Amino acid sequence: MDIRHKAAVITGGASGLGEGTVRKLIAAGGRCAIFDMNAARGQALAAEFPDQAIFCQVDVSDEASAQAGIAAALAAFGAIHICVNCAGIPGALGRTVSKKGPYPLAEFRRVLDINLVGTFNVARLAAAEMIKNEPDADTGERGVIVNTSSLAGIEGQMGQIAYAASKAGVIGLTLPMLRDLSQFNVRVLAVAPGLFETPMGAGAPPEIKAKLIETLEFPKRMGTPAEFGALVAFLVESSYMNGELIRIDAGTRPPPR
Repeated sequence: MDIRHKAAVITGGASGLGEGTVRKLIAAGGRCAIFDMNAARGQALAAEFPDQAIFCQVDVSDEASAQAGIAAALAAFGAIHICVNCAGIPGALGRTVSKKGPYPLAEFRRVLDINLVGTFNVARLAAAEMIKNEPDADTGERGVIVNTSSLAGIEGQMGQIAYAASKAGVIGLTLPMLRDLSQFNVRVLAVAPGLFETPMGAGAPPEIKAKLIETLEFPKRMGTPAEFGALVAFLVESSYMNGELIRIDAGTRPPPR
């Protein structure tokens, strides 16, 4: 799909991987609806691109909030062609059972509600609009959905029980969602980033970050949001890419802890 003049919904778009994606798609000629809970950051980012971006304060886990965001995107751009789900939280670290007792069920549900349910919530609403689009004259496609999983969803470490489960669920969405939407010429992909320089990753103590970076093969550094955004743009533009999970992790194979 040619990104030029296409409209995208980017969840978690005010910072980190989402912001990197917003900047890349706009640089490629697209327009973006930034869905995020952080109004200050989201409004500031949208203000940088007054003709190409809008901000919508959206709680991805809430149906009415997501519906309002989709409606705002349609009002601004007239259609939705691309949906990239980056919104997510790490949740509290903890083992299934620790000295404190079993992992808190309420926390487990909170992480899944935002990371997994939120991803599905926005994807399904965006897809409902994508299928109304006229097929692209060159590729025949009507839309592209890229959902963000994590390396933890493949090889979760000790203490990541809630986060890993939520991100594994995002991987599990990919094939059935593709099969549901293929009749409408909508593609679905998932990306599994490793260690990235985001508010989530940058907040780790320096000694923890150094230890994590040592597990990387090459390059031994955190990935950048711009690199994630470049991968998303490649996937949007590559019409034969479909139903795939793509790792972007510097060759990382994390240890159990």
